[in-house]
Amino acid sequence: MKIIAFGGSNSQHSINKKLATYAANQFDNANIEVLDLNDFAMPLFSVDVEKEIGQHPKAKAFLGKLAEADILVVSMAENNGNYSVAFKNVFDWCSRIEKDVFQHKPMLLLATSPGGRGGASVLEIATKLFPRYGTEIKASFSLPSFNANFDLEENKISNTELDKELKDIIKSSF
Repeated sequence: MKIIAFGGSNSQHSINKKLATYAANQFDNANIEVLDLNDFAMPLFSVDVEKEIGQHPKAKAFLGKLAEADILVVSMAENNGNYSVAFKNVFDWCSRIEKDVFQHKPMLLLATSPGGRGGASVLEIATKLFPRYGTEIKASFSLPSFNANFDLEENKISNTELDKELKDIIKSSF
């Protein structure tokens, strides 16, 4: 089973990438590849730029990576209650090539933030929108107060109740 995981942020220290990586590693017998959105940085999408350069090769490469997956593990960063610009730009470029960006792959959808809501707003938006772009969200999980509930040295959820909740979600949904 191949899992493609990524955080919806271009931060070099993305807490969402850390959460996605941790969650992906909770699946048994999985081959895991963690993507970095920085590897897919493209000019800001516009129809004018698209007309000038056509389909961006990095968007094609991102779609190619998603095509390799049996399961997607995606953790959305929240910027002002919505997607990060980095994720939205990759998504916009990809959706011009393939409407079903997520290519009918089952998804574990996550979010975290330093705040107590744990990215709840972006998680709600993605839960409603992503199925329209070719995914079945099998489960979702929000990790509130990342800095208090995630051990950066051990790279794992340190809150035992939240850790158990995520592991139970994965076992029961996949």
